[in-house]
Amino acid sequence: MRRSLWQRLDALARHLTPFGLTVVLVLLGQVPFHLPGFAQVAPMLPLIAIYHWTVYRPELMPAVAVFLVGLLQDALSGLPFGVNTLVYLIAYGVVLTQRSFLVGKSFPIVWFGFALVGAAATLVAWGLVSAISATVVEGRAGFFQYLVTLGGFPLVSWLFARWQHSILKAE
Repeated sequence: MRRSLWQRLDALARHLTPFGLTVVLVLLGQVPFHLPGFAQVAPMLPLIAIYHWTVYRPELMPAVAVFLVGLLQDALSGLPFGVNTLVYLIAYGVVLTQRSFLVGKSFPIVWFGFALVGAAATLVAWGLVSAISATVVEGRAGFFQYLVTLGGFPLVSWLFARWQHSILKAE
């Protein structure tokens, strides 16, 4: 049966929501909260989104979307250009290779997987920034950012799961 234009537009909008939600998280991460030191330890919300969608709906978060999210994050964050893009693409690739292991596992296993990916992403970002600036950058802020991100993962992942079950019903 042939689908109407509205049905095709609806399907397209649904398929773009993971990318759109990830972009919203990038923008949310740039909102000044006027809390001393918060900017250095603000959670890496886009990394949570990339991890979640790559595990559960990788067809809705292709590498090109991850690349665009990374470019936007780089343009807005003040980090050297390309750092977030490369970190997100590496994380995406790692999660994609481990997806078959993670799908269907209990939440603590998925969270542990994120803990590993998040730690590696933090170390890669720290290493890239240190290499680009030709000095060893202080790592405490990155460590605390990792901990805040790890602590925020359950809530963000739960929200995405709710979105996935209500908006992105299995087609």
